[in-house]
Amino acid sequence: KSIAEYEGKSVFYAVRSKEAFRGKDLIIAGGGDSALDWTIALQPLVRSLTLIHRRDEFRAAPHSIDRMRQLVAEGKMKLVIGNLTDLKGANGQISAAILPTEEVAGDALLAFYGLTMKPGPVAGFGLDMKDGLVVVNTENFETSTPGVFAIGDINWYPGKLKLILSGFHEAALMAQKAFRYVH
Repeated sequence: KSIAEYEGKSVFYAVRSKEAFRGKDLIIAGGGDSALDWTIALQPLVRSLTLIHRRDEFRAAPHSIDRMRQLVAEGKMKLVIGNLTDLKGANGQISAAILPTEEVAGDALLAFYGLTMKPGPVAGFGLDMKDGLVVVNTENFETSTPGVFAIGDINWYPGKLKLILSGFHEAALMAQKAFRYVH
């Protein structure tokens, strides 16, 4: 079954309105800041909440991890360690998340999976790489191949910070150089 059947109906990747989850049996999948922040924020509104993560280690702020564990200890939510492998449901409405060892009942799923930085086919483009990332000139974010640029988390340069703000800065400088190529 395709997940597309459920997207926007009972499977979501962002919270547009907290009220949309009031009274739901909510499943949140993920282990980063977004997953834990929404776990904490939505827990008081939902009928039940289950957090699913592939391991019992989280990449989130320590106070968020502590609060989530406190909610679990108080019986206000459930934590399930495992990989979500499938969904059960019909007509765009989920009824459960399927894991190799169990089914988790729920009528809404928030998926907050991060991205793994892998260059994929870019690795074969002949660009200079360092630790799987594309090396760029910080003056204009051009790669070792003239006219090819890399901005955001895929690039590498000394002092690189993986922040959205850094990506905006990189995009502005890259756009100026690309404009000069085009015009």
